[in-house]
Amino acid sequence: MDDVWIRPLEPYDTDEAADVWWAARHAEGAQLPPAIHSIQEVRTWFAEVLLPDAQSWVALDDGRIVAVLTLDGDDLDQLYVVPDAAGQGIGSTLVELAKDLRPGGLALWTFQSNERAQKFYRRHGFAEVRRTDGAGNEEKSPDVRMVWGGHPER
Repeated sequence: MDDVWIRPLEPYDTDEAADVWWAARHAEGAQLPPAIHSIQEVRTWFAEVLLPDAQSWVALDDGRIVAVLTLDGDDLDQLYVVPDAAGQGIGSTLVELAKDLRPGGLALWTFQSNERAQKFYRRHGFAEVRRTDGAGNEEKSPDVRMVWGGHPER
């Protein structure tokens, strides 16, 4: 973890960052519903939506992107770590960055099936504020809204 470098997402990073998202979503034992878009569609989304419309950062280890964080307003919109780098504190470092950037509070959605993520976020001070049947997300999978700090949904 000592050699991990965090910097803003750059245009030349979008394919590799999308690949991190894909690998994390499809890792063995992942508690997430399968992606409903192809890897190419996800790469396009990173390049044409996340890069220009959100604030995204990547964590690099030995020049390889191992994690991605996206903030959309005061929403922690994306946080994914490649499976072989999970459990090394990279995700925690990125959550702390998000908190530093949004000291007034953060909110996020995670899938109800992703109990590991809920436990991770609770360890970082997030609290559940509501659950839905998933009608509002693309995967149509039940989800959980969590908030930290002074976020208005508290």
